[in-house]
Amino acid sequence: MTIKAYVIALRGDEVVNKAVQRLHDSAPSNAIMHNFDAVVPKRVSVLSRTYNLEWNYPWSGQEMDIKSGLIKSAYPTKEPKRRIACFFSHYLLWLRCIAMEEPIIIHEHDACYFNDDPLPLEAMAASPYTIIGLNDPRKATRLSALYHNKVQEQPLDICRAPEIDEPMIPQGIAGNSSYYIEPKGADKMIGLTKEFGAWPNDALMCRQLVPKLGQTKKYYTYVQGIQSTTSS
Repeated sequence: MTIKAYVIALRGDEVVNKAVQRLHDSAPSNAIMHNFDAVVPKRVSVLSRTYNLEWNYPWSGQEMDIKSGLIKSAYPTKEPKRRIACFFSHYLLWLRCIAMEEPIIIHEHDACYFNDDPLPLEAMAASPYTIIGLNDPRKATRLSALYHNKVQEQPLDICRAPEIDEPMIPQGIAGNSSYYIEPKGADKMIGLTKEFGAWPNDALMCRQLVPKLGQTKKYYTYVQGIQSTTSS
């Protein structure tokens, strides 16, 4: 059993290209790697019109989203259109997953596999989760030690993404830079975008809005720690 894995990357960026090559070189044999051109900021306006979407997330401070009951806290962002472009890169792959009618893996360019151990594709397909994080949370997310501990306490190899904060704070998978997603999960994300507007993908893909959000107990990927292309 194999799965297509898509790597979101800015074409022509030397630092990104090196990171992507490390990701490709580290990939297990049952992940068939494909590069996917990242959406660039100048395409944001066209894509927003094409898909009739509006950005609905604050650029500073906090605000309560009445419809979801969640508190939306601004991310440090020097160039807002880069953040929106990152969302659209994931959004377009969600649409591709639905069109293909098969699960895929989505990687951001700074992900890397620990080793060539095969991904547990059969177990993921048999689990109740339609989106499953693959990342080691350590150095990849806030409250990472708590996230790690709560995952490791679980009896199953694939568990629900843990609760690590107050219920009104969106809580997703670690780093959101490597995840398995099924067509049902992708359809859920498209539906949430239509309902709540465009948010940073790791905020919208949260356990409060996606009940079938999972995490592998064994971590398959980690974040390389290179410069972000969305917040700089």
